[in-house]
Amino acid sequence: MFNSLSDRLQDTFDKLRGKGKLTEADINVAMREIRMALLEADVNFRVVKDFVASCKEKCLTAEVLDSLTPAQNVVRIVLDQLTELLGTTDSKLVLAQNNVIMLVGLQGSGKTTAAAKLAYLLKGQGHSPLLAACDTHRPAAADQLATLGGEIGVAVYRGDGKDAVKVATESIREAVDHLNDIVIVDTAGRLQIDEEMMQEAVAIKQAVKPDQILMVVDAMTGQDIVNVVQTFAERVDFDGVIMSKLDGDARGGGALSVRAVTGKPIKFVSMGEKPDSLEVFHPDRMAKRILGMGDVYGIIEQAQKVADQEQIDAAERMLREGFTMDDLLGQMQQIRRMGGLTKIISALPGGDRALAQQGGVDESSLTRIEAIIHSMTKEERARPKIINGQRRKRIAAGSGRSVQEVNQLIKQWGEMNKMMGKMRAATQGGSKKQRRQMQSMMRNMGMGGGMPGGGMPGGGRGWGM
Repeated sequence: MFNSLSDRLQDTFDKLRGKGKLTEADINVAMREIRMALLEADVNFRVVKDFVASCKEKCLTAEVLDSLTPAQNVVRIVLDQLTELLGTTDSKLVLAQNNVIMLVGLQGSGKTTAAAKLAYLLKGQGHSPLLAACDTHRPAAADQLATLGGEIGVAVYRGDGKDAVKVATESIREAVDHLNDIVIVDTAGRLQIDEEMMQEAVAIKQAVKPDQILMVVDAMTGQDIVNVVQTFAERVDFDGVIMSKLDGDARGGGALSVRAVTGKPIKFVSMGEKPDSLEVFHPDRMAKRILGMGDVYGIIEQAQKVADQEQIDAAERMLREGFTMDDLLGQMQQIRRMGGLTKIISALPGGDRALAQQGGVDESSLTRIEAIIHSMTKEERARPKIINGQRRKRIAAGSGRSVQEVNQLIKQWGEMNKMMGKMRAATQGGSKKQRRQMQSMMRNMGMGGGMPGGGMPGGGRGWGM
């Protein structure tokens, strides 16, 4: 979503880096370009005015103008201000008394889908959520929620489907009777704000006394969202925002404006259609992504999350015995669980720009590699060095790929096997502290190469880039 804004800001910083020392005129030009980039991204004009004024004031200090690396200081200042604009610190979901979460928002913002995704997230944390279908106005809204709940194994309470306040109240008793520890209330929305919708939301709030009220905001709305969130903040006083459709191709101005306009933090962002696509929002990481610095911490966390005990055991075995084609196949499967090559590469510094310049990643390359490996015998997977010319022809025919593709895969396996050999030597020949650090890193990575660069030699060459 922020690709266009990110490119504009990075171009501005590139121009500053070409100067040995900055003048006030250089700062003015940079601030003017940043202002235009934010306005073109559909950020609220008042937010832009305050943001640029704050950045300019800090950039015109002697510390910046007289430093040896003025451009780096400007980048640091913009990063700090952008992080502050997005929220400075992470805002956690707080459940204190009733364990009730109420979702509000306009129709079409992705509210019902967000309810199911939030239930999936909480279920993964050990909770037993119940979804309450309180949107009694939109046709088939309860059916949609029931379908989504069935897909993720979460119960849905529908009640009589007529009185939203009654359904919400009864859902609390339903949760108590069936030992559900959290109730997520999905309320009705409209295409635009009206009094009936707001009164119903207020009535539900008074009836169930939710611990948290989260407003679901469509990230593709742009500046128009400012008036909407202000109205909801005044009437229901929500606690935070779920930003949906952040994986879309809009300019992203709404996402950058919400926190500054309402003072309400963004708690979660939705980055896709799958149930596991709802993520905790980290303002500092998002600011770095917008400035082209990537989100390596996020990828490490994702790698740790998808790593199971079998993969950890495999990583330790690789250190002892070497790297096989089955290990490579395991990496392919782990990359899929982490969201695919595009998601991984976009989280690397400069990744979004690289993807845009090269026209994206061919995700089907993983499928082709898996087909080639599945066409190998058990012995060939364990000992790829025995694969001669005749075997390569058989593998190519069995997988429907060319001999050249088989050769390329075996070459890449060879490069990874050499790298694994160096890591193995480090664990065996280094100090005890070095060996423990290396083994710990391997366990944390799940498969040692599930991260880009470990599992993608040459920074992605031959893997669809």
